[in-house]
Amino acid sequence: MQGTLKLPPSREYLAQEIDNIVTGCNLILSDLKAGRVLTSGMVKKLNQIVLDKLRLDEEVMPGEIRGHAVSVGRYQAPPAQDCEYLLGRLCEWLNSEAFNPKPEMVIVYAILKAVLAHLYLAWVHPFGDGNGRTARLVEFQILIASGVPAPAAHLLSNHYNQTRTEYYRQLDQASRSGGDALPFVLYATQGLLDGLRSQLQDIREQQLDVAWRNYVHEAFSDKKSPSDARRRHLVLDLSRSAGPLPFSELSEVSPRIAAAYARKTVKTLSRDVKALIRMGLLVQEPGGLRACRDRILAFLPPKTETDAAGN
Repeated sequence: MQGTLKLPPSREYLAQEIDNIVTGCNLILSDLKAGRVLTSGMVKKLNQIVLDKLRLDEEVMPGEIRGHAVSVGRYQAPPAQDCEYLLGRLCEWLNSEAFNPKPEMVIVYAILKAVLAHLYLAWVHPFGDGNGRTARLVEFQILIASGVPAPAAHLLSNHYNQTRTEYYRQLDQASRSGGDALPFVLYATQGLLDGLRSQLQDIREQQLDVAWRNYVHEAFSDKKSPSDARRRHLVLDLSRSAGPLPFSELSEVSPRIAAAYARKTVKTLSRDVKALIRMGLLVQEPGGLRACRDRILAFLPPKTETDAAGN
């Protein structure tokens, strides 16, 4: 079922912006399947898409090179008459041998290429509006074309949105430095690295959760009584708790557990808890009872100690 995002009238444009970005990503994927490379025409099409159905100034023509001077803060963008040439030269450079690495360096070069493409598009500022969103889509195109998975290809854009103030500071610093792109590259790649670590941690947590639930079901594979089903549900639902729960709160850990123990005595709950402790599925701690999800860690291969940064 397709959901509908409902926003108050003052923020309805945000839903349209999201729809436009999704359309842009879909166009990029279809172009890649057709074997098309990044061109100035493609960049113009992406700008047209990100501005579709949005309220714009009269002088802004979606997908067309701006015809007026632009300044962003203290930065004065190139003259309008130079933008067509500069956009074309940028696309030529991005498709040149300068970004044609050895196979083992494809992803590294793609990340550098994507960040530089974003920065240079921000400098050229070829369109009357939507330059930042267009630059983010160009980044996505470059990363996805190099084989970066889609969830990771969105991380740079997420980083800019989550650190908006620093993003604009870095752009301003890059423009005032006379063209030193290295600080912006470092800022962007650090955000990408942090995003990848966060994604990997989420994946690891999900894998551990699946492994733990399979482990619990295996522990009850030869136990078929109603009390065994109740105990299995208790330990699985307690696994979702962020920390240990006092015994007095166990029967309310989830709706199905509340229903299961609604007509049971405290002795029944106590007996079930003791059985789960004997099975090694629950453990009593000072703060209460918790599921022994860490038992799964014993099945993981050993690894070397890492430093605080995870290197």
